[in-house]
Amino acid sequence: MNTYWDIRQLADYLNVKPATLYAWAAQGKIPSLKLHGLLRFRQNEIDQWLESCRVVSRPAVAVPKKPRHRPLCNVDALIERAKRAAYTERGETTIASPFRKEQ
Repeated sequence: MNTYWDIRQLADYLNVKPATLYAWAAQGKIPSLKLHGLLRFRQNEIDQWLESCRVVSRPAVAVPKKPRHRPLCNVDALIERAKRAAYTERGETTIASPFRKEQ
C-alpha cells in the first residue's frame, strides 16, 4: 500500500521548509503528483529519491603545501643583501642620484 504525504508531513520528514518543497516540485527535482490540485508525495518514491541523492564520502586526502621559493631569512641578512646591491665597497651608490651634491 502506498503512503501519501502532504507538504507539511514531507517538510517535517526532510527538515526543509514547505516553500522549498513547492519549488523543488515545480522544478521537477523531487517526485510528486497533484491530486485535486494538491501536491502529494509517495513515501516509497521519496525514499528512492533520497537514495539516488546519496553521496559517498571519501576520506580527506592531505594536499602537500607548495614549497617556498626561498627559505625565510632574518631581517639583518636581508638588509645586508640590499646594502651590497645598492652600495659599492667605498659606500657610494651604483645608480647616479637625480639630485646634485650640496656645495
